[in-house]
Amino acid sequence: MSKSDLVNYIAEEAGLTKADASRALEAMMNGVVKGLKEEKKVTLTGFCTFASKHKEAKMGRNPRTGETVKIAAREAVTIKAGSKLKEALN
Repeated sequence: MSKSDLVNYIAEEAGLTKADASRALEAMMNGVVKGLKEEKKVTLTGFCTFASKHKEAKMGRNPRTGETVKIAAREAVTIKAGSKLKEALN
C-alpha cells in the first residue's frame, strides 16, 4: 500500500477529506520522528513499538572490489509488532 492509498483509506474510514487525511498522516509521522529523537521510543499499544538504536562505527567490505571501508556511526530504527497487529495478520 502506498502513502496515497493510505491517505485515501484514512479519508474513507474517518469521513475526512483527502487533504485532512493527508495532514493527519503527516502529523502522525512527524510525531513518531519527534518521539524517536526526544525519547528514543514510541509505543502504539497493541499495534507496534518504534525504537531508536545507536549503531557504532564499524569496518565493512565493498562487495564489488573487496576493499575495506569504514561505516560511520548512526541511529537505526527498529519496529516490533504488537499483539493486535500479530493477531490481525494470523
